[in-house]
Formats: sequence, structure tokens, C-alpha cells
Amino acid sequence: MPRLKTVLLLTCGTLAGIAGTVALLTRDVEITSWKMIWNSVSGSPGPRAETATVKQHLSVPAGWQIGLYADAVPEARVLRLTEAGDLLVSQPRLGQITLLGRDANGDGRPDSQSVLMSGLDRPHGVEVSGGFLYVGETGAVGRAPFDVQSGRITGDYTHVITGLPEGGNHWSRSVRIGPDGWLYVHVGSSCNSCIEDHLWRATLLRARPDGSELAVYASGLRNSVGFDWTPWSDELFATDNGRDLLGDDFPPCELNRIVQGGFYGWPFVNGFNVLDPDNGAGHESALQTALPPAHGFHAHNAPLGIRFLRHQQEPALARSALVALHGSWNRSKADGYTVVRLDWAADGTISEAPFISGFEKAGTVIGRPVDIAESPAGELFVSDDYAGAVYRLWRGEAESASTTVAAAPAKPALSPDPLADISATDIAAATARAEPLLARFACAGCHAPGTPMADKLLSLSERYTVGTLSAYFITPRPPMPVYPLSEEDRRALSIHLLSRAAQSSSGSPANSAPTPASKAS
Repeated sequence: MPRLKTVLLLTCGTLAGIAGTVALLTRDVEITSWKMIWNSVSGSPGPRAETATVKQHLSVPAGWQIGLYADAVPEARVLRLTEAGDLLVSQPRLGQITLLGRDANGDGRPDSQSVLMSGLDRPHGVEVSGGFLYVGETGAVGRAPFDVQSGRITGDYTHVITGLPEGGNHWSRSVRIGPDGWLYVHVGSSCNSCIEDHLWRATLLRARPDGSELAVYASGLRNSVGFDWTPWSDELFATDNGRDLLGDDFPPCELNRIVQGGFYGWPFVNGFNVLDPDNGAGHESALQTALPPAHGFHAHNAPLGIRFLRHQQEPALARSALVALHGSWNRSKADGYTVVRLDWAADGTISEAPFISGFEKAGTVIGRPVDIAESPAGELFVSDDYAGAVYRLWRGEAESASTTVAAAPAKPALSPDPLADISATDIAAATARAEPLLARFACAGCHAPGTPMADKLLSLSERYTVGTLSAYFITPRPPMPVYPLSEEDRRALSIHLLSRAAQSSSGSPANSAPTPASKAS
């Protein structure tokens, strides 16, 4: 495992993809995976999730099954399930919120996929409350009127909170409406370890839903991406990522019970109130004032989303939560990359057990879980920003005694005809625009007729609509390059490709020109 022997100037913001505070380090630094670092820096995707991979690698407890719900959701982060059954997914690096349409036909896949909002500034947190859709952008929190039943934005999007500190390591802003009706906003630290200048850094803020009466609710929280309230007592718990570069096993990542006015130690103390070697000197009083964690996760496991279970029939899950462990980069051996179950005993003691495992094996990572959602029927959904996927879990017997994992059924056509609303004139215009693009980018080099890459075009309508295929061109699956396509170009290519697929499936002659989208399969 590579070791960096410092003296080294490390730009803290580099680990989050943004230039930030420069810290002088004089320690040995263990690196789990340079690929994980690059993933954190650039958002570079991992291997795309496939049904066979899910079935082969991911394991869940007996009595549960897991399948691939959506496999083309690049950078999938926060999940929010609406009362209508639609699943909202934030995609910060794409600047958008995607809506996965409710699974009305019961095939284990969303019935549609569309971009609900775009052009946002790294949208991360998503919340639906009081007729509004709330979005946590890096520097602001905004909301728009939202009709749950139709899944549509019905009015202007406006910022209700502005001036959140930008830049630095931790750019994500999580938002939730609490049981008290107030809006909670997470703001992470700007660095790995430093004393902040901005009072809102490393805090949980609280405001009225319209953004008024904004104030710090709790502080000393280095990066509390996930938070939720216990359904049995309305207590607030938040995950927190411990600092890096202090060795494999220190400090632990944390689960904190959040109280108003509480201080949780960062940057002066770590974990269960151990003085920080860089910032602790002169702040020894923090050892007495900092509230210790309610539970400690393994160091560098990076706990993100937490979801208390509210709709499970099993009595053993009546006081349980699931936590997504995003996984380590700063360890000599990979750790995390799981979803764990936390159980609260009557005396408040918390125990931890695996719930979904298999995202990492022998140092090879195929996924990084981020967030969890739960439906009123007890189904669970888990996002994965590395594979660009959303997984679905449901109650049921395994397919065989050898595995507790099952894949969702094969996805049928999203629509009997994805071009039903496209006129013949528009199809002809799309073809006229698309074919010069195919020639310009020399697509024939990879998509010769009769090859598997070209043959997969025949099933495009089973996996894409015009809208979802257009969106795919923004972040295509490697090795397909990102082409400099305008919105009109992407739409023309999508219509042309789907038209060709329809002609082929009907037995009509189809243009045999190879196309870039066959690599989208």
C-alpha cells in the first residue's frame, strides 16, 4: 500500500475538488486507494452497476432481497421519496435533481426518469414539505412550489437562505424539515483540520421554512451530512466524518445525539473527547464541554445518510436506523463501503450490524452507498454515487438457498413507443441533424454494423426515453467520450437512435450508420 512520507503541502480543498486551506503535514499518510481520492476530487465514476453484479456481489440479511432499481443516475446522492411514490435524487456535480417515476407497473424499476430541476449550484440536500421542494445548494437553500401527485414544479424557484460559506473541502448542504416544522441545514468544515473563520462552518443551522430566524443550532460538527429524528421520541441524531491523517484507526467517525446549543468537539477534540494534536493545545477546556458521540463507527468509514425505519413489520426493527458508510480513502486497508443497521436498546445503548455488504472486496470497490429512503410499504432504496445507481430492497425469500440476494426483474420497455409524441417531420429533422454528428465524431470506429456494440441499439427503447437518452449524453458511460453536444444535438441524436431501433424491431430497413449511443447500454 503506498505511503506518503511528508513533509508535504496538502491542499485541503483538493480532496473535495476545490482549492482550500493549505495545511503543513509531517506524518506518514496511509492511502487506501488513489482511485477513491480521484473519485472524491473529480466525481469520476466507478464501474456501472449491472443486475448480474448486484446479484453476485451484494448480500443482505435473510428475508430480504436486493435488486438494481435504476442504473443510469450518475453521482446519485440524496434520496427523498414523495407521498406519490416518486423518488427524488440529487446529482450535485450535474447541477440537477432527477425524478424517478413511481413503479406503478410493479416491475421493480421506475416507470420513468426525468430531470426535474437543473442549473443548480451543486444541489445536495432535498426535502419535500408544505407544498414546497427544498434544495440545499452550496451557497444557498432554495425552494419551489411542488405538486407531489404530478411530480411537477409549479412555480418559481427562489432562495430562502443565502450567504452560506462556499469553497473548501465540504461543499455539500443537507436540508431537512424537522418534526418541529423548522428547516435544518448542515454546513461542513472548510478543511480537514483547522480553526474556522466563518461561524457557520462545521455546524447545523436552523431556520423557519421561509429562511427567517436563521441561527446556529449545534456546532463542532466537522461534516454531518446525514441526520434524522427517532420516530419514537423525536430525538435528532447526525452522522459525522472524523478528520483524516491521524492513522488507520483514529479518530472514529461519529453518530451524535444533537441537542440545541450542543458543541461536539471539532476541531479541538476528536472521537470520544481526545485532544487534537494540531488544534487542541490551549483548548483543553473543550474536553469538558464537548458532547461525546452516542456511537463510534470505524475510523475513516465516512458515514453519510441515516434513515430511521418507520414502516417495517418486524418488531426487531422498531428502534432501528440504517446508515450508509461511503468508505475509506485514508487507511492502509479499505474499510466501510457498506450499509449498517443501528439498533437502540431500551436504555439508549446502540449496537451496529451489517445490512448491505459487498460493495468492496479485497480492495476492489464497485460502489459507495450514500443515502437511504423508505417507502410506506417498507421497501428500501439506497443511492450509490460511485456506480451511479439506486438499489431497491424488499421483503421476500431468496431465489435459492445459496444466496440472499435477488435482482430486480429485467426492465421492459419504458413505453410502448418512446416516440409516440414525436411527429414524422420532427424525426426527419432529427435525422438530418444527427447523421452529420455521427460522421463528425467518427463513430464508425467503435460501432460497425453487426458488432455487439451496434446490435445493442435494437434494445434502446427498453431502457431509454428521448429525455433519459438525451440526459445520458451529458455523462456517458466510459469508454464513450463526452462529446460537445448542445441540448438540441442530444435530443436529435436520441430521436434518431430510438427511431432506428423502432425500424429495426419492426423489420423495416434501418440506417446502418453506427452511433455513439450504443455504448450507453
